[in-house]
Amino acid sequence: MHDEHPTDQSKSPPQTSEPPDTATPRDETAPNEGGSPPEEAGDPIPPAGDDIATIRRERDDQYQRLLVTTAEFDNYRKRTDRERRERAEYAAVDLLTDLLPIVDDLERALAAETEDAEVYRRGVEIIHKQLLDLLDRRGVTPIETVGTDFDPNIHQAVTQEASDSHRDGEVIEELRRGYTLRERLLRAAMVKVAQA
Repeated sequence: MHDEHPTDQSKSPPQTSEPPDTATPRDETAPNEGGSPPEEAGDPIPPAGDDIATIRRERDDQYQRLLVTTAEFDNYRKRTDRERRERAEYAAVDLLTDLLPIVDDLERALAAETEDAEVYRRGVEIIHKQLLDLLDRRGVTPIETVGTDFDPNIHQAVTQEASDSHRDGEVIEELRRGYTLRERLLRAAMVKVAQA
């Protein structure tokens, strides 16, 4: 009589009746069921026909506005240039009108027949004063020189001269008068400067 040992079922691997999953992974780039390729997340959606027409109209409107603005600016520039030229011409006409009487006086002085040098000198002094008055009305002022310290902004040193009786850098002689137009330099004064 043989001993029969019962089989230990707990030690044998479990048997499954389901076959292993051998299905291939789905290709994300494959066409959808409808046959169209899949849409990627970052792809822009092309505008419809009406949207394209709207964009073109807006583009054309912007271009027309640019043309108008450019033309208006060009006209403004031409107008301001013309007005600036006209103002300069009017200013010149006004100045020349004031100068003409002085020219008349000079011509009368040159035409006068006199041997008296003092009379002739007084006539020239009167004309000179008329010129200075005209310059003053126009805002033109002579630059003070002699006795002032040399200023390179308004003085032009032509020469230097050693001197014990003047400060170093003091203007001791005016060789040509300088002028300012209000706060603007018209012409620097030519001067001689002391050198201690």
